[in-house]
Amino acid sequence: MLDRELLRHDPEKVRQACESKNEPCRIDRWLACDEARRNATVELDGLRRRRNELSRQVSAARRDGGDAAALMEEARGTGDGIQELEAREKALGAEMETLELSFPNIPDEDVPRGRDASANVVLREWGEKPAFDFEPRPHWDLLEGVLDFEAAGRIAGSNFILLRGWAARLQRTLISWMLDRHSASGMEEIWPPFLASADSMTATGQLPKLGDDMYSLPGDGLYLIPTGEVPVTNLYRGETLDEKDLPVRMCCYTPCFRREAGSYGRETRGLNRVHQFEKVEMVRLEHPDRSSAAHEEMIEQACSLLRTLGVPYRVMLLSTGDLSFSAARCCDLEIWSGGQQRWLEVSSVSNFRDFQARRGNIRFRPAGGGKTRFVHTLNGSGLALPRLIAALVENRQRADGCGEWLLEDIERLLASDPARRRTPAS
Repeated sequence: MLDRELLRHDPEKVRQACESKNEPCRIDRWLACDEARRNATVELDGLRRRRNELSRQVSAARRDGGDAAALMEEARGTGDGIQELEAREKALGAEMETLELSFPNIPDEDVPRGRDASANVVLREWGEKPAFDFEPRPHWDLLEGVLDFEAAGRIAGSNFILLRGWAARLQRTLISWMLDRHSASGMEEIWPPFLASADSMTATGQLPKLGDDMYSLPGDGLYLIPTGEVPVTNLYRGETLDEKDLPVRMCCYTPCFRREAGSYGRETRGLNRVHQFEKVEMVRLEHPDRSSAAHEEMIEQACSLLRTLGVPYRVMLLSTGDLSFSAARCCDLEIWSGGQQRWLEVSSVSNFRDFQARRGNIRFRPAGGGKTRFVHTLNGSGLALPRLIAALVENRQRADGCGEWLLEDIERLLASDPARRRTPAS
């Protein structure tokens, strides 16, 4: 949510943000509501003063034995006018709040301007793409027998996955290792609910914009979470922290549920895009003066996982047209898929500045005193599992395919990770 002072005094900035993010803009309607509401408030103050004055005059007339009928009639009319203006003021305020939920966050100045992903900028790359002396295969061929789409479809429908045997164990191994790495770096591990209320979804910016993309339980007023960002950020909704408690660094594992999974094709085949996927998430509440540095730290934390696994990656700075509704700045980590010969997004690390904190009312008390301030919130995948597994399988494949030996290789690799042998941070 944007600061009302920004909406009121720099509406052009809001218009530019909406245009750059391909969002509709109703700032003119908000400004009209704001002016009408302030006018109503001025009128209300005048009528309330008049009502108080009339009350005194009626009391004086009665005390002196005079006729107060006319004064009482005016007082009744004034009361009716106050009720009408209060209702108008309330309705205008509610409309303003609804409109405010439709305004996207303002992109940072260094975010590339562009209508779509074609304007994204590669910031850096790491690793060498695998070379094969045979024709490499995509993961949906390599995982035959342990990636069971037929069973998943029978249980839940299309675009769901079911892993068996060593592939299921590989996923569990990776989740455990990533949580250990994040905990060792000082993050508090959270095991959150996998359902969230509409208030929680609104605080992090999924509602109202993304309501159609989420699975919901209307009878309970709950949603299946689309990312661990939602429950973990909302852990502090409505809270006021002390500055000394910042930063708050957290990590969690969650399944993630999204209705939109794309149409059938190479872009969405196999593990590339599914309705349910597993992810380890990093979430951070930070002092506004440190959020830019925190963003880089979180990107590096995710990159360090990929370097340990030996997966080639690149860091992409997203353009305005590819930036999410709530983010001010976002970098995607894309990994090389040797079987598909393409880059796959495996993490988005976003800085929301105070956008989510305003929606969720998450503040801190400055150490030197003064008014409370909104924290800055950040989050990022560390990492998402399906495409990571796809890349590991494809990049490490042999001429005869893939098998349990891959799991054993990964387990040996992760067992030697120094961070995993450290005592997790308290």
